[in-house]
Amino acid sequence: MLVLRIGTVVLALAMTVTAQDVSIRQDGGTYHAVGWTSGSQEPPGGWPSVFAVYAGEGDVPPMLGSYSVQGAILVFRPRYPVAPGLRVRAVFRPSSGPAVQTYFEPLPAPALASTTHVEHVYPTTDLLPDNQLKLYLVFSAPMSRGDAWKRIHLLDARGVQVDLAFLEIEQELWDSEQRRLTVLFDPGRIKRGLVPRNELGPALIEGQEYTLLIDREWQDPQGAPLREEYRKRFRVGPADRQPTDVKDWRLTLPQAGTAEPLVVKFPEPMDWAMLQRTFQVSGPGGPVAGAIRVENRETEWRFTPARPWQPSDYELIVDASLEDLAGNRIGRAFDVDLDQFDRVTERVIPKTQTLPFRLSGQ
Repeated sequence: MLVLRIGTVVLALAMTVTAQDVSIRQDGGTYHAVGWTSGSQEPPGGWPSVFAVYAGEGDVPPMLGSYSVQGAILVFRPRYPVAPGLRVRAVFRPSSGPAVQTYFEPLPAPALASTTHVEHVYPTTDLLPDNQLKLYLVFSAPMSRGDAWKRIHLLDARGVQVDLAFLEIEQELWDSEQRRLTVLFDPGRIKRGLVPRNELGPALIEGQEYTLLIDREWQDPQGAPLREEYRKRFRVGPADRQPTDVKDWRLTLPQAGTAEPLVVKFPEPMDWAMLQRTFQVSGPGGPVAGAIRVENRETEWRFTPARPWQPSDYELIVDASLEDLAGNRIGRAFDVDLDQFDRVTERVIPKTQTLPFRLSGQ
């Protein structure tokens, strides 16, 4: 009986670990409590009751992970790596005495590669009307929201920024992929008779040259800036206040039995984004499937069918909402003289225009 009691005392002494016995070290992504001598069996309160690691400041929960005992070392492996910028606190709680606490400074954030760039700015022409309505900025990858109006600038020929040129709405007009941003010139400086135009004048002045500047500091969702800044230089021509007329368009018809494109040529550049969705080709079996391309600085629309054309009657159906660069639609001008407004509103404008064409067999 005495021997057994002595053995119990010896075992209890072996299980006792004091604060002076343990130091905490970091080895890559793991954390080591060096000096652990209480065996490999998990204590009743679990390993976190003995050794816990915290990432961040304040009252944060301990990190999740796994434990192992390697000789006199208790090792903690986090389930997830610690994010750069977070300070780490490791705490060892011995069976007696105060806890051992060690801080590890934040890991530096890895350098972010700047790969995203401006692929296109539409319209691509370098001659815009002085009542230009909108621009489309197309990026090679998704971009962050909320920073557009700090990063987009309109400069005059002297390099001086034109203030209040754009309609700086809080809800930025991104597409679903956040790769295309629609930028509107302030309509109040376009339409005649409105206060902003009377007080500030038009944002674009006929005969002048301008530069659209996109800052390199604009960031993608990961925080990386653009690969480079972007500049588009352009000249300003006279205002365009004429409604679009489909009678001015020229159609080049394909041959039946081929997959040649149907081509529509416009006398002026049209709205690039709207050209993607305002046309439909209908044939003997209903809508014709195919691919659309916009070319020649948005003055040419091409439709290549998925299958060869049949000898038959077809229709090119155009949504009347299609706009030119100044926002003029089919049968309706964007900027209407107030003296003519009542007469314009009396007209009934169809929602679509239909251009029929026939393809004959060879």
